[in-house]
Amino acid sequence: MPPEGEQAHFRALEGLYAHAPINRFFESSLRIEREGVATIRFTLDERHFHAAGAAHGTSYFKMLDDAAFYACNSLVSDRFLLTTAFNLLFTKPLGAGPVVAEGRWVSGRRRVLVGEARLVDGEGEEVARGTGTFMRSRIPLAGLPGYVPA
Repeated sequence: MPPEGEQAHFRALEGLYAHAPINRFFESSLRIEREGVATIRFTLDERHFHAAGAAHGTSYFKMLDDAAFYACNSLVSDRFLLTTAFNLLFTKPLGAGPVVAEGRWVSGRRRVLVGEARLVDGEGEEVARGTGTFMRSRIPLAGLPGYVPA
């Protein structure tokens, strides 16, 4: 039986994530189990490193922003959200291997939503944290490639 209601929205957001061209550069997958929570599993390798041999900050930002964004967009079923600000805290360098980005909605439901995310390395240690604000856009989710509710 195909998913309905919020589960259909969650699966459609997962399809939207998978369809985004930027994700061709990252081995990753999104899962939304419940409203306001998103988990993205990444695998980093040397392609994501800076000159000193660890993950570049752009990789941290991508993982944290995506997790917080999708946690927030899980509460909005008609419009695509846009990141308007994002703050990062790096606590440990990341090397090659698996990383989990855990995002969660914090507050707001009308025009601006606030979300946070953390990165956890393969040993289960938190290596970064971020908080973002996301604004409803005029872009309907239903018109975006990959967003296909069942």
